[in-house]
Amino acid sequence: MTVTIIGAGLGGLVLARVLHLHGIPVEVHEADASPAARRQGGMLDIHPWNGQPALEAAGLTEGFRKLVLPGRESSRVVDRHGTVLLDQPDDGTGERPEVQRGELRQLLLDSLPPGTVHWGHKVTGVRALGDGGHEVRLADGTSFGTSLLVGADGAWSKVRPLVSAATPEYVGVSVVETFLFDGDVRHPAAAKVVGAGALYALAPGKGFVAHRESGGTLHTYAQLFKPKDWLAGADAATVTARVAEEFAGWAPELTALITESDTPPVLRRLATLPAGHRWDRVPGVTLLGDAAHLMPPNGEGANLAMLDGAELGRALAAHPGDVETALAEFERAMFARAAAEAEDVDIYAIMFGDDAPHGMVAMLTGAGE
Repeated sequence: MTVTIIGAGLGGLVLARVLHLHGIPVEVHEADASPAARRQGGMLDIHPWNGQPALEAAGLTEGFRKLVLPGRESSRVVDRHGTVLLDQPDDGTGERPEVQRGELRQLLLDSLPPGTVHWGHKVTGVRALGDGGHEVRLADGTSFGTSLLVGADGAWSKVRPLVSAATPEYVGVSVVETFLFDGDVRHPAAAKVVGAGALYALAPGKGFVAHRESGGTLHTYAQLFKPKDWLAGADAATVTARVAEEFAGWAPELTALITESDTPPVLRRLATLPAGHRWDRVPGVTLLGDAAHLMPPNGEGANLAMLDGAELGRALAAHPGDVETALAEFERAMFARAAAEAEDVDIYAIMFGDDAPHGMVAMLTGAGE
């Protein structure tokens, strides 16, 4: 039996690595044409309760530690005028080291035998064949069969309809992503306000979340509560201008994070699956990561996906002659983890609530507990 994984994100790759360590044949099918086809997101803080144990199960703790960027666990909260309300430096005692998602993904890719990942394999549909088998159809018109299919293909999973009719719904937050390169030299005012790690520049209903990446790159997410069709079809120049209008009167070093972007802005709309999303056991198929339990970004998504991958790999290794027992065991634990996370604090209500930015200060200092 070969395990077929759809999606070469962090969760799917951790699963592939754990299966490889246990001698279980695996292949991964990824829509991207190559590992460098697109940016892989920004900074990730890897948590000791999910992400780090997952990487340990994958035998990659040492490699992960080499990717950690020092100083990035610092946090700063400012108001719309750039006034610093909280400045928490990275003193080296933090438990959630920061790495760049793209570098972590490459570490996982390099840990797999050549040919494990099939690039340029965009899945257009899947269908059940009976007895736990499934057919996967690709955009180039080809198809293949598999006896064990894992959907690690994100929010708009093509595998999910095999087990669930649920679809993601807009949560009311639109995000515009920008990059400023070589910030200390080319964008010094913006670099100074961002600081050494994460910046939260917040007000009710809107704000900036920015991170300092390697090489002085300033990676920003302008976030606003807006209708789903806001800026639909707008070109890059229009998006930049309209977002800048939303932050009129804010400190220029903050609005520069939008207006001085070295890349075209990318507009995204945040979506979620229903809280507590689960399904009845369907033979020969399961989901992990955002495909299974998509939630608005709260720092846990990538970590949960990696732990899903590690736990599924271990379950399959523990039940080599009984795949269905392994999948049922994995799903029970995953459903519980995701439900607990969905009941956790609503980070968006804190960041952009009526008392913003003070709610974020209270959360980071523990004053709100």
